[in-house]
Amino acid sequence: MELAHKEIIIEEISRGQKLLHRHKLSKDKVSIGRGYHNDIILSDPHICPAHLTIELNNGFWQVKDNNSVNGSFLENPKEKKKPADKHIIEDGDIISLGKSHLRILFTDHQVAPTVSFSPFESFINLMRHPLALVLSIALFTFVAGTIFYLDKPTEVNFSQLLVPAVGMSLLFALWPGGVALISHLSKHDARVMTQLGISFAFFNLMWFSDLLENIVAFNSASGAMLTHIIAVLPIGLAFCLLWLNCYIGFHMTAKRRMIIAASITTVLFGGSYLVQYSNKPEFSARPNYDSTIMTPSFLLTSSSSVDEFIEDSSKLFEKANKAAKEN
Repeated sequence: MELAHKEIIIEEISRGQKLLHRHKLSKDKVSIGRGYHNDIILSDPHICPAHLTIELNNGFWQVKDNNSVNGSFLENPKEKKKPADKHIIEDGDIISLGKSHLRILFTDHQVAPTVSFSPFESFINLMRHPLALVLSIALFTFVAGTIFYLDKPTEVNFSQLLVPAVGMSLLFALWPGGVALISHLSKHDARVMTQLGISFAFFNLMWFSDLLENIVAFNSASGAMLTHIIAVLPIGLAFCLLWLNCYIGFHMTAKRRMIIAASITTVLFGGSYLVQYSNKPEFSARPNYDSTIMTPSFLLTSSSSVDEFIEDSSKLFEKANKAAKEN
């Protein structure tokens, strides 16, 4: 065991080892407890006023528990929890006292390699910019107002569209606001602006996916495979949004983030599809009417004229009559 440095770093961490506070001290004796005379003051009610002392003796840092009520323990995932009193500290040791955890580091502790910005981080930083956030919300409100206008059978003025459009924007803002609140309550970074920017960017992408689905359905035959493929697009967008919500607001492993995003997506879309198809009768005497009305400009291929349609139909009947005579 090497001699310890006089300077010592003490980190307050959560149970999941998330950093809460960091203290760098340059003295031979460090007092820790709930009392205001301590070098490190902890508000945990399970900690004594003068709970713990860390002293530099003969070049080594040693723990001294001051006969505390609940004790002090050395946390080691590979070993059973044991009392920390009189323990010679090694770099990276974690000590639990009450419901709090302290990590002890020396000044020569190796930090993790610098992480470069990923494409996700660049996208997140762009979307949280105030201008990008305002544009995303304005676009969402405009699209919502346009949909309300198209759904109205009678002519309406601007103010009659503005109120429901703004109301829908506020309603959709509850999701990122709720995620940020849960993140804050669980002692993570709320990052409200980032959550709003990312969420409204994906809400706008979902508007676009809905338009794309209608265009494909308008240009495809009923039951075409392409319509089913496009229908999966909103599910993928919802999964990505939930994944990013977890990535921004919570410190968790990549595997756990994938599981949570997939589970919520399955519940949202699986439940809606289950309700939709469980109430659908096996046979309906009434035809299924598609009320989607789109202008010819949404056709991906040019339509034929009336004369061309009649000519093509005549050729089809002639071909069918010929085949009937041959049989």
